[in-house]
Amino acid sequence: MITDALYSQYLDRLLKGDRAGCTRIVQELLEQGIEIHVLYQELFQKSLYRVGELWEHNRITVAREHLATAITEGLLNLVYPRLFEKASRQRNKKTIISCAANEYHQIGGKMVADTFELQGWDAHFLGANTPVSDLLAHIQEVKPDLVGLSLSVSFNMPQLEKSIEEIRSNFKGLDVLVGGQAFQREDSGFLKKITGTHYIQSLDRLEAEIADVANT
Repeated sequence: MITDALYSQYLDRLLKGDRAGCTRIVQELLEQGIEIHVLYQELFQKSLYRVGELWEHNRITVAREHLATAITEGLLNLVYPRLFEKASRQRNKKTIISCAANEYHQIGGKMVADTFELQGWDAHFLGANTPVSDLLAHIQEVKPDLVGLSLSVSFNMPQLEKSIEEIRSNFKGLDVLVGGQAFQREDSGFLKKITGTHYIQSLDRLEAEIADVANT
């Protein structure tokens, strides 16, 4: 449903800060019945990854990157009524989704939390720059079945590693899922050294992982 031409049109409007134009495209896709995970992965995620690449190569300003992010975050509000119509409540599992400390890009984490909600989970999304101590306290309170951490900026990788180690040290039986644009640029080999930690490359892979957990 999202052709190369439509994606290019959307990206062009996003980079120009054309909120109304982006909104029209998303509204039309929703009216056509697009699957939410397709919209998230093939339009929102793909375009924001491209925006991030342009920023990193100094082809757009920080202001332009922030504008594209703000527009996308606003577009998620169009999806929420459809999301909760489709969300299943057949399973009684919980997850906590957060961004690593010092990570301020939270849209990826939001889309991950929404994906869990669609699969019938109770998803606690904590947002950007959550201190490790507060994350651990919330885990203790909620007792989730999984924790997910999102990372967009590669230089925050050491902070992510510290967060994972703290979670695994305090909650040894709790698996941690990680993902985000940062893993396209940085070596994630350290994850292999930490048991119970899994790198999720895409929303499609996340759905498969959720299904595996639900069946255990």
